[in-house]
Amino acid sequence: MDLVVKPMKDKFEDLSNAFDVESSIVKKENSEVSKDIKSDDFDVTKDYEYTRGNLYSIIEKGQEALDSALELAIDGGQPRAYEVVGQLIKNVADATDKLLDLQKKLKDLDDTNSKRGSTTNVTNNAVFFGSTDELSKFLKKQKGNDLPDK
Repeated sequence: MDLVVKPMKDKFEDLSNAFDVESSIVKKENSEVSKDIKSDDFDVTKDYEYTRGNLYSIIEKGQEALDSALELAIDGGQPRAYEVVGQLIKNVADATDKLLDLQKKLKDLDDTNSKRGSTTNVTNNAVFFGSTDELSKFLKKQKGNDLPDK
């Protein structure tokens, strides 16, 4: 019995024939991307400072707009003007909340980065493989170690 070995067929050969084109497989080059932790920390700090500055600017401009809108509302006495003042108050309060959230997120990020270096392993659901006799001897030995010396 003779075995006939056929060359491996390209999985796209049928498509290439159907569309009357030549296909070639291009191998992807492995490129290693190295991350520099220090530059990431710098980017986070830079982004934090930028965002914080923008939020301060938004809050200050909101306060100025609120003061002006409140003067107009008092002078004109129109309900719509008071509605705008209420919306401005809400927007300024939201901006201050975002500023506090930004502080909290940065603190959480710092805590996460500091915990990343010092990890602790906690074992839940430990399993004992052995006979009940071995387990009872082990437990008696542990109990004997826990008793205070007299």
